[in-house]
Amino acid sequence: MTKSSNTKRVRNIEQYIADFPVNIQARLQEVRDIIKKAVPAAEETISYNMPAFKLNGVHLIYFAGWKNHISLYPFSSAMEASLPEAAAYKRSGRGTIQFPVDKPLPVEFVEMIVKLREREIRNKINLE
Repeated sequence: MTKSSNTKRVRNIEQYIADFPVNIQARLQEVRDIIKKAVPAAEETISYNMPAFKLNGVHLIYFAGWKNHISLYPFSSAMEASLPEAAAYKRSGRGTIQFPVDKPLPVEFVEMIVKLREREIRNKINLE
């Protein structure tokens, strides 16, 4: 199953993850755990029928499962410029980075993306 073929309305992240094959479920749960650890104050939600986290009412980050990769959104041009590690990963669409499911998830890199996104939000709403 890919995210795009999931036409039923997703009610929560557990349901979203459960709709994928076991190997993708494990990867999605790993991404979820990284986000929760990186920004404990973030609230889980579903937006655009995919898992998302909000911080102070602002969307922090989304993630989605696909057959061959996990996508993380948004991945801004500022992040790309400040994270040279990004060159090793495919980017698609506007603000998307993809992590192949047949390779280990770059845990520290994903955490850096989430932390940078948190900083962007905090700066935008003057919480720092």
